[in-house]
Amino acid sequence: MKFKKLISLTLCTTLLSTFMVGCSKKEDTTSKDDKEKQYSVSMISDVAGINDHSFNQSAWEGLQRAEKDLNVKVKYLESKQDADYTTNVETLVDEGTDLIIGVGAKLAPIIEQAAKDYPDQKFIIVDETYEDIPKNVETIIFNAEQSAFLVGLIAGKMTKTNNVGFIGGMDISPINTYKYGYMAGVKTANNNCTLQTQYANSFSDQAKGKAIASQMISNKADIIFIAGGDIGTGAIEAIKEANKYAIGVDRDQSDLAPDNVLTSALKRVNIGVYETVKNFVENNFEGGKSVTYGLKEGAVGIPDTTSKLVPEDILKYVADETTKLENGDIVAPKTEEEYNKYIKNL
Repeated sequence: MKFKKLISLTLCTTLLSTFMVGCSKKEDTTSKDDKEKQYSVSMISDVAGINDHSFNQSAWEGLQRAEKDLNVKVKYLESKQDADYTTNVETLVDEGTDLIIGVGAKLAPIIEQAAKDYPDQKFIIVDETYEDIPKNVETIIFNAEQSAFLVGLIAGKMTKTNNVGFIGGMDISPINTYKYGYMAGVKTANNNCTLQTQYANSFSDQAKGKAIASQMISNKADIIFIAGGDIGTGAIEAIKEANKYAIGVDRDQSDLAPDNVLTSALKRVNIGVYETVKNFVENNFEGGKSVTYGLKEGAVGIPDTTSKLVPEDILKYVADETTKLENGDIVAPKTEEEYNKYIKNL
């Protein structure tokens, strides 16, 4: 009997040892990549669409870079109309998306509500923030008034008619940030310059953008800054046909009309999106906070292609003013109230 118990005990010990060795070998051969989770990150565009040559396209470029550098799975959903925003959010939640990015201020109320409905879901809203940011949301905003101020300086210096224009997509804070920064730059460089401003009430109506630009040109504007997604495509077409100058927005838009796009007010949404996704992947997502990107972060400014059409002396002037902005010696306005205070001191 004792002999049988000894054999049984030895057999169990042998089997247990074999099992442990097998487990040990399996653990040792697990690659580092297998242990790392591949996060899914998706963005929802506003109605201007992913190929707007502007805001949405820049955001998507940031996600594409994240896919390449950070081993994340990325995708986008386009919104053809405002009613699509909620549907697109729900689609991505149902798919188990780790991080959902809403691009543009029009998505802000949708993301805010979704954050309440899905408290375990993490969200990003780009170009807008909240007075009370939900704990599962981070917001990304930009000092776009700084780049708008710089292109305003160029417009004020280069206009031949002393008359320039601004076309905005909609009367909302991110667009008005461009508007008032631009107007302040124009008046700083040329206080006698007339400013025409108008909203298209759309981010996608190219025909409306073209019509407004044509009207401004007929009223003697020779330089027009357009901040409104795809309406800029139509406006730039009208400006090109009239052989006047356009100022692009968000991305370097000189490729749309190399001889007519004087410069662009850059808002490098791609940088903000990439850095935020990087923080998320590195487990540094901090809900309930807002991150601002400006000149110091290299997220706003003007493109190198500006030197093609803008004389060297004006570029030197703009460089000097850029330094003042970076140092805080000049604070570009981003609201009507701030603008009115600013021009009183000119």
